[in-house]
Amino acid sequence: MTAMTDAHARAVLDKSAHENFPVAPFFLPRRWRDDLMAVYGYARLVDDIGDGDLAPGGRDAELLGLDREQVHDRLAMLDAFEADLRRVFATTGTGPRHPLLLRLRPTVRRCGLTPEPFLGLVEANRQDQKVRRYATYADLAAYCELSANPVGRLVLGITGTASPERTRRSDAVCTALQIVEHLQDVAEDLRRDRIYLPAEDMERFRVGEADLARPIGGASVRALVAYEAERAHDLLNEGTPLVGSVHGRLKLLLAGFVGGGRAALRAVAAAGHDVLPGPPKPTRLGLLREVGATLR
Repeated sequence: MTAMTDAHARAVLDKSAHENFPVAPFFLPRRWRDDLMAVYGYARLVDDIGDGDLAPGGRDAELLGLDREQVHDRLAMLDAFEADLRRVFATTGTGPRHPLLLRLRPTVRRCGLTPEPFLGLVEANRQDQKVRRYATYADLAAYCELSANPVGRLVLGITGTASPERTRRSDAVCTALQIVEHLQDVAEDLRRDRIYLPAEDMERFRVGEADLARPIGGASVRALVAYEAERAHDLLNEGTPLVGSVHGRLKLLLAGFVGGGRAALRAVAAAGHDVLPGPPKPTRLGLLREVGATLR
C-alpha cells in the first residue's frame, strides 16, 4: 500500500473519533481492536459513498476501478464497492483494490465472517438512493435490519460470541442506536431530502415536512421525537441482557454501546426533544454514567 493510499484510508478511519461511542477502545485486546477498526473502515466508507461524503478528487472511484468523475454516481460507486467486497471473499484472483477492503481481508479470514452483513450495509446505502421516506415503523425497522443490525452481528463474529439469542438482543440494540441517530440528525437528513420518521407517526402527531424544516421544533415535533425516543429506549431495554451474557472486556465494550445510546437519549430529552437546532450530543461524563449504570 502506497503512502498516499495509506493516508487516504487513515482519513476514513480517523472519523471514528466523532462517533457516539468508542469504536475500538484501548482496553480491548489488540487483535479485537484491529478487527473492529477494519470493519469500521468498511462501514464508514460505504456510508460515505451513500451520503456523498467522500474525499474530493475522485480517488475512491479510481481505487475501485472507475473513472474519477464517476465518484458522484453513487449507485455506480456502490456497485463497484460491492464487486471489490466480493474480492475480499474470493479464493482466487488478485484480491480487493481499495485499501480499506484490503485491510478487511485478514479480519474476514481470521474470524470466519460471512459476506451477508457486509452486503446488507451496501444494500442499505442503495436503498438510501431510492427511498427517501418510510411509510410505517415496520418499513423503517426493515431498513435498520440492513443499515444497523449487521454491525452488531459483525462485533459478535469478531469476538466469537455469536448465538441466536445474542444476535436477537444485538439487533434490538443496533436498531435502537440507528433510531437515536436518526432523531439526532432530523435536520441534516432533511437537507439531504431524507426523512426517517415514519409517515404514520408524523400523521398521528400532525407533523408535516414543513414543521421539520423550521429552525426550532414546535410542540408537535417535540412530542413526535419523544415518542420515537421512547421506542428506542424500549429497544435498548430489550437488548441490554446482551451485556450480562458475556464477560470481561467484551462486557465493557457492549456496555459502551448500550450506554452510548442511553446517553444520547438523555441528551435529546435534555434538549426538550427539540432536535431541529442541531444534534443533541451527550457529554463524556454523561456517557460514563450510563455505561456504569448499564454494567450495574
